[in-house]
Amino acid sequence: MNAQCEQPTAAPRALPARRAAVRGRRPRRPGDRPWWTQGRREALWFYLMASPWIVGFVVFLAGPMVASLYLSMTDYDLLTPPEWVGLDNYVRMFGEDPLFWKVLRNTAFYTFLSVPVSTVLSVALAALLHKPLPGMRFYRTVVYLPALVPLVASAMLFTWVLAPDAGLINRGLGLLGIEGPAWLLSETWVIPALILMSIWSVGTGVVLLLAGMQGIPPELIEAATIDGASPRQRFFRIVLPMLSPVILFNVVMGLIGAFQVFSQVYILTGGGPNNASQMLVPYVFEEGFQNYRMGYASALSWLLFAVIMICTAVVFRSSSRWVFYESEVAR
Repeated sequence: MNAQCEQPTAAPRALPARRAAVRGRRPRRPGDRPWWTQGRREALWFYLMASPWIVGFVVFLAGPMVASLYLSMTDYDLLTPPEWVGLDNYVRMFGEDPLFWKVLRNTAFYTFLSVPVSTVLSVALAALLHKPLPGMRFYRTVVYLPALVPLVASAMLFTWVLAPDAGLINRGLGLLGIEGPAWLLSETWVIPALILMSIWSVGTGVVLLLAGMQGIPPELIEAATIDGASPRQRFFRIVLPMLSPVILFNVVMGLIGAFQVFSQVYILTGGGPNNASQMLVPYVFEEGFQNYRMGYASALSWLLFAVIMICTAVVFRSSSRWVFYESEVAR
């Protein structure tokens, strides 16, 4: 009697197994997880939402990078099909182009002088703007406003500020009895003039540092004050270490931006006088779109990419010595 009762229940259970065997799939067992899980649904929605960025990255960034790497090993003048030349463009860059070394030296001088100056000035301004004084919101706005001015408009403004006779800076120096140089017309002073212009837009870094200062727990400052620490000690022993992650970000972004400087040089000096202010990106533009040597310009672009990556890696490598994170445990 019991066997007769069990037969009807066993037959339906065997049907899915028979159907799976007919279709060539392993029969589903009671402990198996379903294929369409919550994790796979979330992954599908993630790729659907990220697909515009992924397509844009492949089409507008990764694809052109691969194409430029190929063109860097060709002789291409934009008018005829590229002709494969191997590493000839790189050999010419390091051995046959005397202007390349001058351009590289100008770019390095501008970068490794403008970034430290901008960083120190940003920290100093942020420390001043952090003080609880009347009208401080107005001063913060004034410091940040230059960062909102378009770069072309700023460059046109500095053609007047740096003018040799009627310029604002030389007029101010004249009031002090100092004869100002011909900033943009002097091979000695043209890069310092560009560095002065780079200081004009430190407002973004100041805002980030100011936000970092406001995030420092006041208990730390109060405890140091009670222990007898001077304002200088509190700044260099507490505030500056707590700001080091923000400083690291500003330094990295400043390095990338300084190596890629273009508009200031193109508008203010055009690389002159006597190529004294010529930088890598304007040189790439000149070689590619004025001299129609796109293969050589692509090789220069990849060299610039390598230089930026090396400098960024060095900064990140050294950050373990001077960057402090709250989650770290002192060793």
